[in-house]
Amino acid sequence: MAVLPLSRMGAEILKKRALEVTDFADPALPALVHDMVETMDAAHGVGLAAPQVGVSQRVVLFYVPAQRNGGAEVPLTLMINPVIEPTGPDQAEDWEACLSVPGLTGRVPRWTAIRYTFQDIKGQTQVREAKDFHARVVQHECDHLDGVLYPMRMTDMASLAFGDVLQAEAKARGQVLELDEEGVLPE
Repeated sequence: MAVLPLSRMGAEILKKRALEVTDFADPALPALVHDMVETMDAAHGVGLAAPQVGVSQRVVLFYVPAQRNGGAEVPLTLMINPVIEPTGPDQAEDWEACLSVPGLTGRVPRWTAIRYTFQDIKGQTQVREAKDFHARVVQHECDHLDGVLYPMRMTDMASLAFGDVLQAEAKARGQVLELDEEGVLPE
């Protein structure tokens, strides 16, 4: 299969609501998923939505590394036509980055606990719950399906910054600032 080019902020496909998947027998669907996995791995991301690779379909994949999730890894998950609902009133603000907004990072408020419903590759409905970083990843990736990038969710644009600038300024102060593979400040 192939590593696909990533759409970047400003691309029309990232501004629109993606189309529902209705034909689970379409052979293009597993091919798309395979290419998305290869693309996400090549870009060192933890999630990817179909619009990010130029495809207007409600398809998302993600995984949550154990070190970002209190020691509990969430394996690679494919979600088709996902729906999210918060399961409590709490939100938290934390750093996010995005493969479609390369080099930048910013603080984004998100629900801390959610329930998400989706269809798997066979069209079967799945329901899961998530909290903290797991919930953040799901919300971030599903936003792509509605034409929303994380800077649009930020409440304080003063935190939007290039990761390398944050590192350079920390170094000038005699501090070490480690960013993860996506350019996000560690929690």
